[in-house]
Amino acid sequence: MSRPLDLPPWLAHALRTQRGPVPWNAVLRGALSAGPLLLVAVVADRTSLGVVAAIAAMLAGINDRPGSRRASVQRIGVPAVAGALGMLVGTYAGQHVAALPLTLLLTGLGLVAGGMSAIGPVASGAGTQLLVASAIGAGMPLPEAGWQRALGYLAGAAWLLGLRLALPTPGSLAGDFRFDGEREAVARVYDAVADLLDAVGADHATARRAALTAALDHAQDALAGPRLRRYASSAAERRLHAQYAAALPLAEAATALAWAGEPLTGRASAGPRRLATAVRENTHTGPLPAPTRSAPALRALDDALLHAAEAFDRGKGGDLHTRRRAAGDLLRAAFGSGGREYGLRVALSFGASAAIAQGLHHSHWYGQHEHWYWLPATAVFLVKPDLGPLVSRVLCRAAGTVLGALVFAAFAAVLPRPEGLIALVAVSGALIPVATRHFAAQTAVVTVLVLALVMVGGEPQASVSRIGETLLACALVLVVGHLPMPGQRGGGVRARLGAASEAAQAYLSHVLHETDPDADSRRVRWTLRREAYRTLAEARTAIALAAAELPPLARHSAGAGDVVAVLEELVDTTTACAVHLDDSGRLTPLHTERLAELLDQLAQGRGHLRVRLPELPLAV
Repeated sequence: MSRPLDLPPWLAHALRTQRGPVPWNAVLRGALSAGPLLLVAVVADRTSLGVVAAIAAMLAGINDRPGSRRASVQRIGVPAVAGALGMLVGTYAGQHVAALPLTLLLTGLGLVAGGMSAIGPVASGAGTQLLVASAIGAGMPLPEAGWQRALGYLAGAAWLLGLRLALPTPGSLAGDFRFDGEREAVARVYDAVADLLDAVGADHATARRAALTAALDHAQDALAGPRLRRYASSAAERRLHAQYAAALPLAEAATALAWAGEPLTGRASAGPRRLATAVRENTHTGPLPAPTRSAPALRALDDALLHAAEAFDRGKGGDLHTRRRAAGDLLRAAFGSGGREYGLRVALSFGASAAIAQGLHHSHWYGQHEHWYWLPATAVFLVKPDLGPLVSRVLCRAAGTVLGALVFAAFAAVLPRPEGLIALVAVSGALIPVATRHFAAQTAVVTVLVLALVMVGGEPQASVSRIGETLLACALVLVVGHLPMPGQRGGGVRARLGAASEAAQAYLSHVLHETDPDADSRRVRWTLRREAYRTLAEARTAIALAAAELPPLARHSAGAGDVVAVLEELVDTTTACAVHLDDSGRLTPLHTERLAELLDQLAQGRGHLRVRLPELPLAV
């Protein structure tokens, strides 16, 4: 029997597609965003302003990912504000600054936006829209002043955000309209706890613990946004926060049981599953089956179930046990090793593409086109590591652009203008939520939408130049991505590993020095535990992306996965220690020996790994 073809990681990643149900509510919002905005602008004889608003709605649609309404306010709103600022700066710079100073200005913006993108997903989206909008503002020939373009941009994004907040969704229709995904996110935490308890002693227990971490991260994000209709929903908000907070000691006990590795009866997971049902249906828990109390972790599980039942009835919710990141932490992320390296690559890609595009724009060969801004705008998306490994991004961008340009050329030959093109914009907007599952598909849909906007704005059909500029941007970013930079390569991975190591150290130190674990101390412990697991998950993601790069880049993160595995086991062991200390006030030789072994492995790993880690305590 022949074995299936083993593809190299960089090619396998380019072919991988996310799966899941079609988000029909997001499809509806996409259909009602860019197309209707453009139609209203055309009818009002403000077509150029409608094009700007439609671009903003398109970019907001890309950020319109699954999650709660409250989370979408930050995820869509913050990048939109950054984009409006970029539109304002780019417009006035393009109108009043010569080519060379303009290129230097755009390069400086790339440096700032690139470093800012290392802070997190929302900051990354803000950095992207800042650069894309600044390039469009500098290069797109529009009659409106800069402030009018910025307001038009804000209006387009605000329209999509308004649809996100106002339109009902399946989750909200099933219960309280004020909640959209929050209840389901919290219920999945309890399901994940039950799944982990069922897997205790099995080979897939580690995978179930990782799934529990992902469920807790998702629920934390779903509840972290602004409280919508604050006064009307205060009681329901408190109840939902209480249900999330009650899951934390359950997750802690389940992790400790998984660490011990002794299989449990089905009775142990029955309680969390009933709690999951109570969250989904917004009902009381009823009687919960109690597990045996034969071990410290089982006693902790029983106590956590009793606490959950009480919290569900009282509905007095606490916080989300998330550490607030100070300004200093954000600056360190932006200007640390990961932020510096990414900022330099973004600045070089964005600035060089802007210089090349302006040079071509003023040449005889390129003078027939008025959209030199496409080249730097394309480079911005290509240089973003959170969209996948570099070579995967380049392959998907090239393939998607060629496909989208050919599809648009076929439609442009038969569709009436402008009504047919406006309909094409609406259809493309509806397809974006589905196309975001694969970068090539997203690129194809966005290409069709952008080319349609260009023609509605009065420019000629530009499929050929769009393909040429994209291929040029792909080559440029591919070269810049492999250039040596000051400092050590793999800054993004090293930054994530450093954050995970520091979080693990803070959690371990707190547990070992927690002499009197009262309620306040436990809340601090759960906050530190959440931070440790979240940063480890982020490090895992960064390492997986780095491993799928071409070998010259992938080698810089070699061994990082082993370090994360040890750190994850260290955090699991710390959790088991915390539960045992709560029960007996002291650790067993098994706990102390395992901690010493893990700390020794980390100390030895620093000698040959290309990732620097902060010092951890090497004695327990």
